[in-house]
Amino acid sequence: MTQQRLGRALVFLAGSIVGGLALAFVIVFVRPDLLRASPAPGAPAPMSTPPAPTAVASYAFAVERAAPAVANIYSERVVKERLPPATLGELFGDVMPRYRQRVEQTLGSGVIVDPAGHIVTNHHVIDNAERVSVQLADGRQAQASVVGRDPDTDLAVLRVDLEHMPVMPLGRSDQLRVGDVVLAIGNPVGLTQSVTQGIVSGTGRGQLGVATFENFIQTDAPINFGNSGGALVNSNGELIGINTAVLAKNLGVEGIGFAIPVNLVRGVMQEILDHGRVIRGSIGVLLGEVDDAQARAFGLPRAGVVITGLIPGSPAVAAGLRPGDIVTAIGGTTVRGQQDLLTRIAATKPGDTIELAVVRAAGETRVAVTVTERRTS
Repeated sequence: MTQQRLGRALVFLAGSIVGGLALAFVIVFVRPDLLRASPAPGAPAPMSTPPAPTAVASYAFAVERAAPAVANIYSERVVKERLPPATLGELFGDVMPRYRQRVEQTLGSGVIVDPAGHIVTNHHVIDNAERVSVQLADGRQAQASVVGRDPDTDLAVLRVDLEHMPVMPLGRSDQLRVGDVVLAIGNPVGLTQSVTQGIVSGTGRGQLGVATFENFIQTDAPINFGNSGGALVNSNGELIGINTAVLAKNLGVEGIGFAIPVNLVRGVMQEILDHGRVIRGSIGVLLGEVDDAQARAFGLPRAGVVITGLIPGSPAVAAGLRPGDIVTAIGGTTVRGQQDLLTRIAATKPGDTIELAVVRAAGETRVAVTVTERRTS
């Protein structure tokens, strides 16, 4: 009897073991992750499985959308240069020096902004040019006419007479943020359709000495010789700036370039198309900025925007403004700096009158000045 009970117990145990193994096999088959052991307390966590590789970010769409509207600009200007002395008389000034003329060629870039063939570029690219030629990305070439220029912002508008012109879509520079990805498209050192990539490093940059009215986008996208007048575009392939300058590398500066914001480009371009020039206000003053230490050194009553000179016969002279006057407000609004004052005067329609708050040694006064049109060379 005892042996029979023992036999039945062994059969039951064997069946349980087989059933348990079968169940475990099914569970592991359905949930293989359960085989991963949990780390013991204090033990380092096991390394996780690396994620599957993702697609590398590409800006090919932006380039395909924008690059066809970036053109080569070739300008030719006549340069007069002095020849080296050929005789002792020339060397010591006894004989008139000799000069020769030669044709100098410069290279730049431009952006096609409408189907009519208008191209925006930098003023310095075509300044004093006798002849301006354009080559499109598709290889077509044509001579360009200068519609108008604006040295105060270093912009110019050209026009070529070609059919089916590719057009650059315009974005909005006021929506740019530091850190946004940007692409510089141009023709550096004659390499057509070269693209460099970077980010927006800053906005509202001024006082670079590049133009009278400065409000540049700063970028670390490489900008080289021949890129001037080319496009700075966002990741959607929309124009957000015209590349115009790079800080000198011989100063040890790398990765600092500047572009004119497209919002400013729009306004200048429309003024040129409407009037052939940009109409701005002026009162005929030369301005500078002084800090507290400079104000004390020059005997000025306070720091701020100071009038350093007056143009003879200008509205400023007629209104009684004087060198050394410190302008603190215009139209009742505080002046934030020299560029702010200059820009707000320029934005005033010629013929209108503005009121300046001025500080002098004798105290503060208010001066009404009638604005005239600003003239540029």
